[in-house]
Amino acid sequence: MTAPIRLMLVDDQALVRGAMGALLELEGDLVVVAEAADGAQAASLAVDTTPDVCLMDIQMPGVDGITATRQVREASPATRVLVVTTFARPGYLRQALDAGASGFIVKDAPADRLADAVRRVHAGLRVVDPELAEASLFEGQSPLTEREQQALRLSADGRAVAQIAAEMFLSAGTVRNHLSSAIGKTGTENRSQAAQVAREKGWI
Repeated sequence: MTAPIRLMLVDDQALVRGAMGALLELEGDLVVVAEAADGAQAASLAVDTTPDVCLMDIQMPGVDGITATRQVREASPATRVLVVTTFARPGYLRQALDAGASGFIVKDAPADRLADAVRRVHAGLRVVDPELAEASLFEGQSPLTEREQQALRLSADGRAVAQIAAEMFLSAGTVRNHLSSAIGKTGTENRSQAAQVAREKGWI
């Protein structure tokens, strides 16, 4: 008898973890061995339980799913990561694959498609939502530098430039230059709009 595929679920919403786990365990060949409520727990749980496949959300408080994907892959190289998210954004897809994810699927996918994606990722294949893959192809790479992304991310909640500068260990003038460049690259009029556009495209 073939051993079941051992899963770890990483999502900050307990209801989503419970529902997803219950649906997947109906398949018979899939079993949930660990659950994490945020990205910070994911790497240590991966070491403790060595799951075959980790189903990873992206937007979580604290450590996000992109960073957590990289950490899980480093902590438990045999564990393959399938990103399962509400946010079908081309930028997220590129970041997830760069971080070591083997697949990317949206949460509203039918249960049988999710289970099939888990099996394919476990088998060493890549799984990407076809519509998102096409969108990613035409969107191209994020035009923002790492510093511009960081400045926009910190400015999204309305922080003053001085606060952002302190957190980035830069001068206020340099932060203004990064924000101005990001505004230009996103074709917007201010940093609030730039952050919104960058989020919608999955660049931050």
